[in-house]
Amino acid sequence: MICTTIKKDHDCTLMTANGCSYNGGFCHEIVDECKDCNRSAEFQKAWYCTACPEPALKWKNGNCNLATHVSSIVKSEQGNLNPLKASKRLGR
Repeated sequence: MICTTIKKDHDCTLMTANGCSYNGGFCHEIVDECKDCNRSAEFQKAWYCTACPEPALKWKNGNCNLATHVSSIVKSEQGNLNPLKASKRLGR
């Protein structure tokens, strides 16, 4: 439904016929970690996340899973390799 509280004329999944169904009835402003995210937008002279009603909860336990400006780096751990087995693999 279309938001009628803070994000006016913006499609919101939390809006119902009775108003905003989120805890407190309104969205919270973004935190400092969200500054460069593509999901942040300005509504009523303040910045809000278009994907999450309370961005501080997303950053509470680490990086936000919806953040577009944060990339997760996967470490590839290379274990000990037996040289005899490695030479046999090359021979195949």
